[in-house]
Amino acid sequence: MQTVPVLGTRLAYTEAGAGDTTVVLLHGNPTSSHIWRHVIPRLADRVRVVAPDLVGMGESGRPDIEYTFAEHAAHLEAFLDAVGADRPVLVGYDWGGALALDWAARHPDRIRGVVVMETFLRPMTWEEYPAGAVGFFRALRTPGEGERMALEENWFIETALRATNGGISDEDLAVYRKPYPDPASRRPLLAWPRQIPLAEVGGPFEPAETAARFDAYGDWLATAETPKLLLTASPYGLGSPAIVAWAAERSRNLEVRSIGEDVGHHAPEDAPEAIADAVAGLLDRLS
Repeated sequence: MQTVPVLGTRLAYTEAGAGDTTVVLLHGNPTSSHIWRHVIPRLADRVRVVAPDLVGMGESGRPDIEYTFAEHAAHLEAFLDAVGADRPVLVGYDWGGALALDWAARHPDRIRGVVVMETFLRPMTWEEYPAGAVGFFRALRTPGEGERMALEENWFIETALRATNGGISDEDLAVYRKPYPDPASRRPLLAWPRQIPLAEVGGPFEPAETAARFDAYGDWLATAETPKLLLTASPYGLGSPAIVAWAAERSRNLEVRSIGEDVGHHAPEDAPEAIADAVAGLLDRLS
């Protein structure tokens, strides 16, 4: 891992390959750049690949911030500038996908292409949220209960992360666990579920600030000519058939591609070869 100073802290990252095109791989919660370990070598023979640990996660620094979506976006923006990712192709899942879309919408003249999977394409109602996760995420957003689950019990690492379809080895789980030895270190993991813009049917989306940024990149999806690739998996999580249909109908220059059956939410753990092949296909489109 290398590190680079960013906004008064440091972000850790892995880099491989070389070339005029930079592909940036963005992880989700509660993982790190480690999740791309089987994707990176499949791309590094043709492009420069950069995979950061998001601020407060993995081997990156933990500044005294709230870890809001906006703060993560600011650190990512500064990171991309620091490592010279001038016209990147952004690839992300979960919150990494949302951050990729947010950056693209705010820098429409700099983004070359976007690949996302298992991510937040727009604000959702609780009825649209994956049914099996509603109870957990309502609890995580409840003061006191969320602290017990995420900070004291380390729920994201010890329970949620184990639920990949292919399973995670003890060795890899130890890599994900290492950055979070105590409750204080786990604050970024708890912040994420509280940043999802969710609403009861007919009610307001909360937090409103994050919902506004999601709406903004939804508008970008609908209008920008930038090549976009949405990867789907089965059984689906965040990428339900209804959400995928909404994106396909609304978005401009969007390709929808399956990465296979029996692929869980942490898709790079389950289908790294299919993901790398899909990214390579987008690179071929760009060239």
